[in-house]
Amino acid sequence: MASRKTQPPNRDSKDKYSVLLPTYNERENLPLIVWLLVKYFGESDHDYEIIIIDDGSPDGTQEVAEQLQKIYGKDKILLRPRAKKLGLGTAYIHGMKHATGNFIIIMDADLSHHPKFIPQFIEKQKEGDYDLVSGTRYKGTGGVYGWDLRRKLISRGANFLTQVLLRPGASDLTGSFRLYKKKVLESLVERCVSKGYVFQMEMIVRARQLSYTVGEVPISFVDRVYGESKLGGNEIVSFVKGLLTLFATT
Repeated sequence: MASRKTQPPNRDSKDKYSVLLPTYNERENLPLIVWLLVKYFGESDHDYEIIIIDDGSPDGTQEVAEQLQKIYGKDKILLRPRAKKLGLGTAYIHGMKHATGNFIIIMDADLSHHPKFIPQFIEKQKEGDYDLVSGTRYKGTGGVYGWDLRRKLISRGANFLTQVLLRPGASDLTGSFRLYKKKVLESLVERCVSKGYVFQMEMIVRARQLSYTVGEVPISFVDRVYGESKLGGNEIVSFVKGLLTLFATT
């Protein structure tokens, strides 16, 4: 298979990083995650923008986002809300339409993903001109904190099954803290058909199929500080169904 590695970027122009933050009922977490993003981008002197895609949160997340925009400026905080929950994949598509960066960073808004790792993502990407860089909980110094035994067993089991069935060439398929070249993310999203937690897994599988290059950075995943986890029985069943579908079709 011919390599689909994208062309090296023009180093004469400064890279810009667009952070996509899909939110639903994150009014307590949003101010802190935005402050941390501004802090670490500022310290590393990288150009950036934060795109908040709120799916009609009833807890006032949108109003908090509007206040953050007043504090940090409309050039740094872009609000692109939607009327209701429409899925993670469509949130990324919606956010990318408004992104002006040549790199896209996706992460959770619930403080599970610490922005301090972003400079490492950027450094890793430049080191190998990777098409995407994925945060991994299961390699090197990576780890998970704040989960009970049940959650850890579910996560480990899911990752083990995906490794055995799909052989993706990446150590953490279900994570959602990643950096993409914008054109690569657009290409992958066009091909992905999964929803929910399976979406992130399919993105890595499709990247392998298209011979995109993948770098990894060990991260510490910390359970959400405020709010409730969105992982339940229905999500687990959907994950298993999606895994079997990918196994049969890839």
